[in-house]
Amino acid sequence: MNLLNKKTVEDLNVQGKRVLVRCDFNVPLKNGVITDENRIVAALPTIQYLIKNGAKVILCSHLGKPKGEPKPEFSLAPVAVRLSEKLGCEVVFAADDVVVGDNARKAVAEMKDGEVVLLQNTRYRAEETKNGEAFSKDLASLCDLFVNDAFGAAHRAHCSTVGVASFVEESANGYLMAKEIKFLGNAVENPVRPFVTILGGAKVADKLNVIENLLNKADTLIIGGGMAYTFLAAKGYSVGTSLLDAEKIDYCREMLVRAEQKGVKLLLPVDCKIVASFPDPIDAPIDFEVVNADAIPADKMSLDIGPKTAELFANEVKLAKTVVWNGPMGVFENPVLAEGTIAVAKALAQTDATTIIGGGDSAAAVNTLGFGDKMSHISTGGGASLEFLEGKELPGIAAMSDK
Repeated sequence: MNLLNKKTVEDLNVQGKRVLVRCDFNVPLKNGVITDENRIVAALPTIQYLIKNGAKVILCSHLGKPKGEPKPEFSLAPVAVRLSEKLGCEVVFAADDVVVGDNARKAVAEMKDGEVVLLQNTRYRAEETKNGEAFSKDLASLCDLFVNDAFGAAHRAHCSTVGVASFVEESANGYLMAKEIKFLGNAVENPVRPFVTILGGAKVADKLNVIENLLNKADTLIIGGGMAYTFLAAKGYSVGTSLLDAEKIDYCREMLVRAEQKGVKLLLPVDCKIVASFPDPIDAPIDFEVVNADAIPADKMSLDIGPKTAELFANEVKLAKTVVWNGPMGVFENPVLAEGTIAVAKALAQTDATTIIGGGDSAAAVNTLGFGDKMSHISTGGGASLEFLEGKELPGIAAMSDK
């Protein structure tokens, strides 16, 4: 599938048309207040383009997991308020528990060109996550055109990401979706080399297909975080009480052999920070010592890469022209155990390479540690970017009209 051959919002004639836009407004809320509005900001370029070009703009999104029933704590009302402030115009909130109800139909019927309506949480409808035809048709009945700008939900075949596209004249990707496809798509399919990929996070099982796909694409594969210890075990090292996926040791051994056969450099930690037990709470002060990766004591666990490893990984990043990073190097929520992740983030911040952060924990780490503005692209979708790196077709992109 040629993901770069999909229509974008600029390929549509939107003047006077009702345009349904699937955004990702799945923002964190605390007592009804939005605590991180990055996803709202990311949606603005597409919405502003449609307003400027005379569309009637109807927005929809999910928020949290209301599991098919209306729950006030998952209402999109606070998003409508914040969007109104950001756009400098009123965003009418259509508060229907059935999403497409009397309020929505009335609000859309009364719209003038350039006005904006926000529908209620799409997951208030049980059919949403099952891609049920009735709800897809309900959504399509409100609009002439459909724009998908929710990359964070692009790996889900839901009514508001895929189903609705079957019942409208034309559909296209929004600016955010197009940007994600451009950066992730080019990185995986046509990278400027050397192409270095960094994988971290907890489990090997979560990234089996990613490792396999990237072994066919990358020049260097760096593995840190909790998943590194299964690879170290595959080399015959004792990993103490560190996170270990015993069922995947043979798989890791096979990947080490395959990397060697393909001439892909596969880098693992050479030293580790070890502790007696996992910090509780996660950010509590903790004593640690640094040992070589082949000398982890039986009663200790490693929760971060050591300084030699941090330098090894950073030096590899300096040689790269394209870097994709998915998953932290250790328990970055703890200041003592964040140093490996910080070292990698710093290396990425200082390189001239194209640097792409694959959403989820890596994005959280980069933003929390203050390096966000130094990256070429930070993906807005953890699960979606992982599936993209696996080489999977993303239904929310596949459903858009071809150019």
